[in-house]
Amino acid sequence: MFSLAVIKDTVPIHPQHFGIPPEEAITAELNKKYANRVLHDVGLCICVFDLTEVGDGRVRYGDGFLWYKVTFRMTVFRPFVSEVVVAKVKSSDERGIRLTMGFFDDIYIPAIYLPQPSVFDRHERAYFWLPDSPLTDSNDLLNTPTSERMYIDQNEVVRVRVEQDEFFDDEPGPVKVVEGVVQERVTSRPPYTITCSIAEQGLGPVAWWAGAQQIEEGAEEDGMEEA
Repeated sequence: MFSLAVIKDTVPIHPQHFGIPPEEAITAELNKKYANRVLHDVGLCICVFDLTEVGDGRVRYGDGFLWYKVTFRMTVFRPFVSEVVVAKVKSSDERGIRLTMGFFDDIYIPAIYLPQPSVFDRHERAYFWLPDSPLTDSNDLLNTPTSERMYIDQNEVVRVRVEQDEFFDDEPGPVKVVEGVVQERVTSRPPYTITCSIAEQGLGPVAWWAGAQQIEEGAEEDGMEEA
């Protein structure tokens, strides 16, 4: 889930920070620049892990900054494909479920990656699963007894498997004007998204499998007593 990325950069240190040890001032500037930022094909930057190489501070003509060439290791968030992670349900709609890990919200479970048969209940604003049901039609599923449904509610903790991740680099461009009319700017996509699945045994709301484990343990204890 977390890894170290080696990055090279040139860091300016303001004169007011000359009294601070260079490594400490450089680390603070790097965290200010990179923390909570997505680097394309690298991941979401968390914080500087350490400085591996720091050059001599040099003054450029025209400013009083000390500029350091540095090589450092950054802690980044980027789960690998097939990794199982735990997140919390943020919201649901007809397209699927959106998850959050507190510091990262662009995790999605498309409807095709839900256990089948599943359907979105518009009244509850949540998906539910009918285990071992032969039904496939959405209307038939929505007419089933509520007691048989296993809902995936908001704020529920779920265990998911990473299927893929995608990076987008939507740079803002000039506003488009067609026949003198300013066109509305299209909302940019998140710079980094993760697609996950819960369509396997052991995945989905943690409470589902915790309850099943308790039932199995109870059955084993009953069998031992009978023996």
